[in-house]
Amino acid sequence: MNSMEKVLVAGATGRTGQWVVRRLQHYGIPVRALVGSAGKASVFDAGVEIAVGRVGDRAALDRAVQGCSAVISALGSSSLSGESSPAEVDRDGVIRLADAAAAAGVSHFGLVSSLAVTRWYHPLNLFGGVLLMKAAAEKHVRELFSTGGRSYTIVRPGGLKDGEPLKHRMVVGQGDHMWNGWTNRSDVAELLVLSLRLDTARNRTFEVVSGDEAPQESLDYCYDGLS
Repeated sequence: MNSMEKVLVAGATGRTGQWVVRRLQHYGIPVRALVGSAGKASVFDAGVEIAVGRVGDRAALDRAVQGCSAVISALGSSSLSGESSPAEVDRDGVIRLADAAAAAGVSHFGLVSSLAVTRWYHPLNLFGGVLLMKAAAEKHVRELFSTGGRSYTIVRPGGLKDGEPLKHRMVVGQGDHMWNGWTNRSDVAELLVLSLRLDTARNRTFEVVSGDEAPQESLDYCYDGLS
């Protein structure tokens, strides 16, 4: 996997985003981390290239994606209103990032979404309509990156937890029929990094939760049988 060109990670300083950076580095893939301010870059080692910019700034995103073959978005809102709200980050920020990536010739877009994203009646939508915003972003990414030789992978994890990757058998599904469950952030990161090289990951949207504890040699099997 180490022959990949540079990958931009958006939301890189978040807990899931940091795992994406680590898993890319694990496979020797060059990483560029998009951070909101230079001060936030201190969480990364010298091997990570830094791009400073906010998802509300299209010009900054245009600069950040230049020279990258893929983008992985781990963006997530942190407040109910303002520039960190679900509307501004989970929807508009992801859409703006996808538009910038497509315009720059990026070939693959990976996105962290959420279990239950299609359920408008879910209690999480009381918090700025967060799932509705994620659903809108998903739709835009699918429409934009399923044509013109581009591809996407959208991962919908359950409740996110911390822990080392490859420690649990993963349970996958499609159609948003899973009602609960949790997923290690590190395994979400692993799945998105794998999507950079697996043909079976191209243009796939799926749900995933952590199952029984059992060491895994690879998570490639999660993409088997997806449609």
